[in-house]
Amino acid sequence: MRRSGKRSAFLILEEYEHYLALQKRLSEATIEVYLFEAGLLLEAFEDPELVTVQEIEAFIIASSEQRSLSPRSIAKTQSALRSFFTFLQLQKIRADNPLSLIRTPKKEESLPQVATYDEIEHLFSVINTADYLGIRDKTLFEVIYSCGLRISEAASIDIEDYQDCQLRVIGKRNKMRLIPVGEVAQASLAYYLQEARPHLLSRSKPSRALFIGRRGQRLTRQAISKRFDEYAALAGLTMSVHTLRHSFATHLLQSGADLRSVQELLGHSDIQTTQIYTHVDASTLQRFWEEFHPD
Repeated sequence: MRRSGKRSAFLILEEYEHYLALQKRLSEATIEVYLFEAGLLLEAFEDPELVTVQEIEAFIIASSEQRSLSPRSIAKTQSALRSFFTFLQLQKIRADNPLSLIRTPKKEESLPQVATYDEIEHLFSVINTADYLGIRDKTLFEVIYSCGLRISEAASIDIEDYQDCQLRVIGKRNKMRLIPVGEVAQASLAYYLQEARPHLLSRSKPSRALFIGRRGQRLTRQAISKRFDEYAALAGLTMSVHTLRHSFATHLLQSGADLRSVQELLGHSDIQTTQIYTHVDASTLQRFWEEFHPD
């Protein structure tokens, strides 16, 4: 392992974090991933200005095999490292960006997992709303489905972001969008805000977060995912919380919504990202045809 007498890895990562947050204005979740990947690289090579393209390629291969990464995840790792070396260029630590010479693996074209209306209704039905946490959970997941939210977006919503039956959501790259809330989710929110949230709120440290835990703190992405996994298991369904977002998009298209509107609601910067849901809709119709066609 090479040793550098210049900047320590800690100092480089600290400055990199400031760059990602203040200049690139990335989300906390993305910053966490980018710092993790840069940290792994600095553990292997403490002199990032001297590491060669061949060494980085070997590092990516070894790290990917150790973590059993898919081609899609490897591409994300390379994107994170490309960002890190761009930062090193700006800091005059390195003159080139070696990631520009490394091929990105072809991503697997995998269709998002989508739940049916009945499956989503069944999922919500197993949530016990006899206590405050159950009321919160049912409201939370109804809002995620109704608005097509990312899990990080749901966690970051403040109470003042819900006004006039709309949610103000801050998505990737701090891009703001307004999303209408469906009637079912509206009713759940009204009940939660009146009957549950006041009892969960901490009197000493009242939180601005819309969805809070038993001690009044903002729910984390990990906590939301864990609660959802428990309910999915209880319902006998194999899905993640992100399935609700996929289902939101697919169900809108099945109901006749145009692709551009769905793109805006999802907060996609590129309509090609939204385009995949048209393939999901087509595959759903194909399965229906195969099941019920008289031939």
